[in-house]
Amino acid sequence: GLGNQFLANIREVDAIVHVVRCFEDSNVIHVDGSIDPIRDIETINLELIFSDLEILERRIAKVTKTARMDKEAAKELDFLQKVKTHLEDGKMAITMEMENEDEEAWMSTYNLLTWKPVIYAANVAEGDLADDGELAHAVVVCHVQAVRKYAAEQNSEIFVICAEIEEEISELDDDEKKMFLEDLGLTESGLEKLVKASYHLLGLMSFLTSGEDETRAWTIKIGTKAPQAAGKIHTDFERGFIKAEVVNYQDLLDNGSLSAAKEKGIVGMEGKDYVVKDGDVILFRFNV
Repeated sequence: GLGNQFLANIREVDAIVHVVRCFEDSNVIHVDGSIDPIRDIETINLELIFSDLEILERRIAKVTKTARMDKEAAKELDFLQKVKTHLEDGKMAITMEMENEDEEAWMSTYNLLTWKPVIYAANVAEGDLADDGELAHAVVVCHVQAVRKYAAEQNSEIFVICAEIEEEISELDDDEKKMFLEDLGLTESGLEKLVKASYHLLGLMSFLTSGEDETRAWTIKIGTKAPQAAGKIHTDFERGFIKAEVVNYQDLLDNGSLSAAKEKGIVGMEGKDYVVKDGDVILFRFNV
């Protein structure tokens, strides 16, 4: 089993990364005696469902006490029973459609494990990978395709990883890591794939700030406007926001400097309604 403490810990995360074995190796014995990634996923999901049902039972007991006297509590109790039935059918809460804003608000307060978005990491062996991360063996392709289909049905992300390779490159410096991956015909590490999948699943993006001392990336939700993006750096930036000088990072690299980019007219002066784009390099003007 996963253990109560482990389950309690992952209730605090925004998303769950589920590593699933997709490789065949007679030297690495599977506890169930065969390789079946969907079976393995559903075994873990069943534990998550049981844990969530305990949470729901406690919430139902609490709401039931006030449901007779409170119409809103009565509505929530009906919703709780609906969620409970959904889970008892072996379905993840994340696959349940919310009918209104009240249901969405209630669900967000329960902190259910099966409501959290999931990223499936399909773990393959080094020998399973061909050039540019393509899978070389038909049986492994079938395993990964099965996980990919399951992930799509669950509104989840999936990426292929080789834990064996990740362990080997974990202690290498950046140059050595790049050479190692190139020798294997890979363009990016599993960690980089995980970051991309996480950003996509959680609706995140990054903008950059750059100065003489450092260049830094800031993570924000997609759709964030300039003042709120400035607030990620410091509350004063948002409170006293005036304008934002914005240039795409590739344009900045191609021109070599902000001043050169300005001379070409590709630096925009944006106001408070500007929606920040992924890869924007921004200089905020503010006054407090």
